[in-house]
Amino acid sequence: MVDKVPMTSKGFDALNEEIRWRQQEERPRIIEAISEARAHGDLSENAEYHAAKEAQSHNEGRISELEGLIGRADVIDVATMTGDTVRFGATVTLTDDDTGEEVTYQIVGDQEANPKEGRISISSPISRALIGKTVGDSIEVKAPKGDRGYEIEAVKFV
Repeated sequence: MVDKVPMTSKGFDALNEEIRWRQQEERPRIIEAISEARAHGDLSENAEYHAAKEAQSHNEGRISELEGLIGRADVIDVATMTGDTVRFGATVTLTDDDTGEEVTYQIVGDQEANPKEGRISISSPISRALIGKTVGDSIEVKAPKGDRGYEIEAVKFV
C-alpha cells in the first residue's frame, strides 16, 4: 500500500515547478559543466569534474524524490473547504495564553511547511493539537522550550 502524501494544490504546483526546473534547466547545466570539466584532462585530480558529478547525483536524487512525492500526492483544494473545525489546509489564528500575542498558521503538508511564512506541517506538535478543535477551544502544546497554551480565535479556509 502506498502512503498518500497530503498537500495543498499550491504545494503540488510548487513541486511540479521544481521538478520542471531540475529536469529542463538544472540537468542540462550540470551536463554542460561535466563536459567542460572533462575537456580539462585528467579526471582523477579534476575538482571541477568531481563537483559537477556530485551536483548531478544530488539533482537526480532530488528528481527521484520529487517524482515519488508527486506520485503519492493527495492534493487537497483548500479553496473548496468550509467550516469552523480545524483540519488540513485550515488557516488558524491563535492567541498565546502567556503573552497575548496573536499568531496565524496554515496547516500544510510536510514538504511545503515553512514556519517563518506561517505554514506549519500537519505532523508538527501544534498541528496535531489543533486538529478537530474549533473557535474558542484552548490547546496545550508540548514544545522544545516548554509547554505553551493557545486559544483558537479564528479558523478560515483560504
